[in-house]
Amino acid sequence: MMPPGDLEFYSSDELVEELLRRTTFQGVIVHSRDEAKSRDWIGERIFNVRLNANLEPGEAARLLDVVSQYIASP
Repeated sequence: MMPPGDLEFYSSDELVEELLRRTTFQGVIVHSRDEAKSRDWIGERIFNVRLNANLEPGEAARLLDVVSQYIASP
C-alpha cells in the first residue's frame, strides 16, 4: 500500500492500480489512454474505463448513465 504523503511520486498508472486494489473503492475510473501533455485536444482521444470487483459491469453502466445525465443537465 502506498504511503499517503508520497502520492506525488507515483505515475498515473500506479495511482489507478492502487485505487482499483482497494476494497473500499466502489466506482469507475475513466482516464485517457495516453498521458495528456496539454489541456488542448488535438485529434481523437481514446479513453479507458476501469472498475474493480466491487462493481458488476451492469452496475458500472448504470453509474455512468447517472453521471452523464448529471453532466448534461444545466
